[in-house]
This record gives sequence, C-alpha cells and structure tokens, in this order.
Amino acid sequence: MQENKLKTEIETELKSHPNEGFDVEKIADALDYHGSSAFKLIVQALAELERDRTVVVTTDGSFKINPSELKIERIFHSNSKGFGFVAYDDDLQDAFIAPDDTMNAMNLDKVEIQIIKPAGKGSDRGPQAKVVKIIERHYDHVVGEFFKTREDNGYIGQLKVKDKKLDGIRCYVADAGLHPTPGEIVTADITEYSNAKTPDAMVVVAKQVIGSVDDPGINILQIVYSHDVPSQFPEDVLQEADAIPDHVLPEEIKGREDITDQDLVTIDAEESKDLDDAVTAWKLPNGNYHLGVHIADVSHYVKQGSLLDREAYKRGTSVYLTDRVIPMLPRRLSNGICSLNEGELRLCMSCDMEINPQGKVVKSRIHPSVMRSKARMTYNAVNAILESKDDETKKKYADLVPMFETMGELHKILYKARRRRGAIDFNDDEAKIIVNEKGHPIDIVVRHRGTAERLIESFMLAANETVAETYHKAKVPFIYRVHETPDATKVKEFFEFLTGFGINVKADPDHLEPKTLQNILTKVEGTPEEGVVSVMMLRSMQQAKYSDKCTGHFGLGAKYYTHFTSPIRRYPDLFIHRLIHYYEDNGINDKTRETYAGKVGEVALHCSETERRGVDTERDVDAMMKAEYMSDRIGQEFDGVVSSVMKFGAFVELPNTVEGLVHISRLKDDYYQYVEKFMALVGRSTKRTFKIGQDVRVKCVGVDTDQNTVDFEIVHPENTPTSDLLPKKTHNEYTGPVMKSKNSKNNKGKKDSHKFTIQKHK
Repeated sequence: MQENKLKTEIETELKSHPNEGFDVEKIADALDYHGSSAFKLIVQALAELERDRTVVVTTDGSFKINPSELKIERIFHSNSKGFGFVAYDDDLQDAFIAPDDTMNAMNLDKVEIQIIKPAGKGSDRGPQAKVVKIIERHYDHVVGEFFKTREDNGYIGQLKVKDKKLDGIRCYVADAGLHPTPGEIVTADITEYSNAKTPDAMVVVAKQVIGSVDDPGINILQIVYSHDVPSQFPEDVLQEADAIPDHVLPEEIKGREDITDQDLVTIDAEESKDLDDAVTAWKLPNGNYHLGVHIADVSHYVKQGSLLDREAYKRGTSVYLTDRVIPMLPRRLSNGICSLNEGELRLCMSCDMEINPQGKVVKSRIHPSVMRSKARMTYNAVNAILESKDDETKKKYADLVPMFETMGELHKILYKARRRRGAIDFNDDEAKIIVNEKGHPIDIVVRHRGTAERLIESFMLAANETVAETYHKAKVPFIYRVHETPDATKVKEFFEFLTGFGINVKADPDHLEPKTLQNILTKVEGTPEEGVVSVMMLRSMQQAKYSDKCTGHFGLGAKYYTHFTSPIRRYPDLFIHRLIHYYEDNGINDKTRETYAGKVGEVALHCSETERRGVDTERDVDAMMKAEYMSDRIGQEFDGVVSSVMKFGAFVELPNTVEGLVHISRLKDDYYQYVEKFMALVGRSTKRTFKIGQDVRVKCVGVDTDQNTVDFEIVHPENTPTSDLLPKKTHNEYTGPVMKSKNSKNNKGKKDSHKFTIQKHK
C-alpha cells in the first residue's frame, strides 16, 4: 500500500510539470521525502513506473511523465483536409491530429487531447495526438445566405456560410426558428454539431434576418456578424450618451491646467472625424525641445461601470472597414464632445515632455487640462508645407508654419534616437479600397506615409513611452503594450530563408537584438526583395498584446511602452486615462495600489482578445473586397511579385496589394519541384525557377468571391529565370513521385480538373 501511495505521489508530481525533467533528488525534495531508505524507495517506484511506461527516461537521465499518460486542454486548429494541430508545449511544438482522431472538433474549439505518439528524438516534428473530449465549442452560431434544394434532408433549407474554416460542412436549417426567404442573410444558432455519423453536416436554427443578398454592404455586415462584432448600440447606451452635454461646462474646468493659449493642432487623415490627439512643439532657450501631446479625456465622460463603459469594454476597439467604421463609442461622443474639433473647448489628458537634441526625454509631466485646437490639419496639408514647400498652403497656415518646421526637426531627432536603439521600421503603407454607391469596389489606392504621418507617429510613441515609464517606476498597477522577443526557432528559419538572397546573418537566435533585424531591413531597402523580407520578418515575430507586466516592446526597442493616445477608439487607452486620474486624485500608496491590482490583468487580456477580433474582421473584409474587385478583371494581365512559395504553387502580390495564387496545376511548361531550403519551385527540365521577391507577369484567370480567393497564371513562362537549386542526383537515382497536371500538354482539350496523377521519373 505504501509503495502504491508513493508511485501515485510521484506520478502526480510529474504530471503537474509535464515539460520538466526530474532526477531522484528533485523528486525527493518535491515530496519532502528524505533519508537513504526513502531514496531507495523512490528509485524502486520509478523503476516500476518506467516498466509500466507511466514515466520515461530522457536523454540526460531525468524522469518525465510519459506524454501518452497526459490529457491536456488545448485550442484545436483545423485544416480543410480534415486533420488539425494543437500547440503542445512551451517550446511551441505543435501536435498533429489525424482526421480520424479529431472527434469532429471544429476550428478553435477547446479540446482535451492525449498524446499517442511522442515526438521523435532529434526530429523537428512534434508529437501525434488524438482528441478525447471537446470541452468548449468556439462556434455557437453562424451567418449565411438561406437557400433551398432538393437535398435538404427534411429540413426547411440550408445556409451558405462564407467562413473558410466551415468549408465543406452543410448547415441544415431546422423548423424550430425563423423561416427565412431564399436570398436572405440570417444569423443562426448551432443546435447539432457534426459527428461521426454526419461529419460534413450540422443543424442550425435561424434567429435573425440581417438583410438580403442584394442589399448594398450586406457582404460586409455578414462578416461583422460572423465575428461577433457588436454593430448596433443598445437604446439605453445611446440615451446615456445623449444625456452628456455637447460642450464643456464651467465646473468641469476646475482643477485642470488651462492650455488654451498654446498653438495646439490636430493632424489626421482627410476623412477622420474622431480627433483624439493634438500636438504642439517649440524650441527651448537651453537648446532642448518642448513637445506637448494632448489626448481627449474620454474617461471624464465614460464613467467606470456606466452603460457606456460596459459597452465600450465589450467592443474593446473601433473596427475600420472599407466603407464604414464600427465605433467603440456612440458618435455623439466620438465625433462630438470627445473629438478635439477646431475652435472648441475640450477636456484632455496632457503629456508634456522636454526632449534634448539626442532625442532623450529629460523631463516630463502628465496632467489633466483644458484646450482649444487652433487648426484641424490634415496629413496632406502638413506634407505640402514640410515636403513640397507649397506656397499656397504655407500662406494659408502662415502663423503655424514655424511650429511645423520645428516639429519636423524634432521628428528627425526622435526617429534617429529610435534607430540607434534598434527600433525596427517597417514600411507599412496601406491600401484603401474605393467603393461605389452600391458598395462594390472600383479602385484600390495605396497610401504612402509621408513626413506628417511619421511625425505624428514619433510624437505618439514618445508620449506612450513616457507614460509607461512614469507609472512603471511609480510601481502601480497599470496596462502595458508588450511585444516579446521572437521565438528562436522561427528566427533561425528566417535567417535560413535570407541565405537564399545572399544575406548571411551572424547573430544568436536565442539572444536576438532588435538592431539585428533593423540592419537586415537596411540591407534590402530599395531592392525588389524589400517587401518580401519585411513580410517574412513579421511572420517570425511575436504578436504584440496588452499585459499588466512591463516586459518591453521588442519591435520598438523600447523598455517601457503603453497605449495612451487613442482613447476614442481603444479601450486600453481609456482605461489608462482612468488609472491616471485615480492616482492623480488619490495619491500613490498601498491602499490605492490595491484598488486596481486585481483588475488590470483581466482588462489587458480582454482587450488583446477584442483587438484580435477587430483585426480578423478587418482582414476578412479586405480579402473579400479585393476578390470582388478582381472579379471584374478576369482575363487582364498584371505585373506582380512572388510573395510566397508553397508545394502547391506560388502566391503573387500586385502593386495594389491584391494577392493571388498560381496553382502548380497551372505551371504546364514543366514538372515543378518544391525546394524547401530556398522556398522555390524549380522546373526539372527547364530549371525555370519561382522564388520569393521575383518579378512576374500574370493573368487573372479566376476569382472565388465566396472563399475570397484569386487565381493567376504565368504569362510567357519562357521568360522565367533559371537556377541550379534542384538537389543533385546520381545516375538512375529515383527522385520520388511528382505531381503532373491532367491538363498538361499531353492532355490538350481536356478541362482543367485540378487533379493529379503520380508519375515516376526514370
């Protein structure tokens, strides 16, 4: 009995630390067993547990729980081919789950898995697992177009769902809910999920009609609903917003610093209506610069626990879509009393900084204030002053031109300071999709960031860093924007990728410095490879998030960073203003530190999740609109750049940021082999090569607006560059099967079926 108890205790201890190796002494310490007799009993118990395959011995002689004994909760990531993956351990290994072992789990379901085959020693492949339980479903509803067929299996109809992760699953609509009309877009709750008997079907109940398939903008609304983005404000929230005065009251000014005499301006895009930041700058007698960043004090109007606050928290962020904005706050606030409109008295939270010629903030002060914007400036107008020196624009804003020139000087100083410490400066020009009155895309315009855009970025970064450093050093509960050091494995893969461009990086992936990545971007600046290297670098990096721990921002090379400057559109900024007010009003002591100690972590996690939801929604809408734009251009030719290469083909990006796939079945001039080391497709006979960063001419040959995909084919493949990237083989060596399209030159006249036969090379 005593031996069984000891075995159970050891097993429990090892299971509680599944990724940690234990020697006998460490086990004895953990269980508080001491003495030579206890040591002997532990050795005997471990020997029995090893014979039972409950524990395994690692290469360094320590003991770990056998992975097959573990049942671990993880998030399931599905693949359209039926299999899936889950993140397995802290080393970012993924466990593979075969189609027969998924229990019909759907993408992003929380599942319990059991390892059935450990990772091979020395292999970069993770273990194999099976799903033993579905703990929590990610999808509880779907959005789609209602239609009827003769194959509705006794249900009132089906839904056509655009979500790629549900591709291949039929959604039957039960009689229990609404009875939509064919062509209506509806939301529906899932009542029966796919299972072993019906792996490709589920049952839903229609709950709400959100429009008709022919309604302008319904395609965007469908994506908004599918991502659970709240798009309508409840009536009581709107009423609470309407009760707020549309002007600053005299009593609200008390206790605030009056800065209405300063030359404060807002600088935003032409179409912006929610102006939440104003700036000013001047040269000080000592040679330093004064920079004032003044942010709309949204927290004054959105009180903690109010209906407005709860709704803003639920939304987390404003979502910017092609032809609309889904705001975090009702427009009465976002475009009204909280917007720093020209000439209007407004409440704000100020961050005043004194910055020396080396770009270091030597003195700062954060305080509530009251301001009045002198001018509503646009990026175009400021760029006309600072870049093109436009006389007409300079004359229009003659009183402010000297300040803009000072701002330009200060921006250069701050930018150089960031570069010195290793901040990575990505070229993040963005595409704006232009739509007609029916919401159909008619043009895609790439916006280039000028001096004005970069100037505002420099000033906002300075304020965010200053606020983060101030409250971190005050040792109070706070929210930070963090960006962790990239995973060493991904960095190593990125470095290997760079060798294909002749770039050899001498750096330790386990101890990476931002400066290393900055130097890589400098090397490729202005070359055809610049865009692709930037994308691949981004893929190797971690995702930024909110946290109650100040762990720094790798991409910015910043030790302290937060989001303070956009409280109209981001809840973390609003919450940070609330914290600043609280510490300002109540002081910093043990009691005030306790007030928010248990809340900041929860708020940070929630805001990271709502940010991800917003980004996914914006990305899906962009992909859909770009596919619709290209649907009018089938048959047209374009110049593009190879942006990614896979076994199944090459992705090509056009200058307007539209991306399409040249499927391997459309490369009919040769048998193409994927060379993983160089991420290239190489023709076996012609040696024609497709690599990332390569210029190509393509024709748009197909668009799927349901799945948001664009298909290209290569124009004049004979012009494709050649290479010697194929692995050398000896005489008569069999190199394995390759895919051959049935629509090759030996099958003229047959329809392109995208099916493949296996052919051996002799």
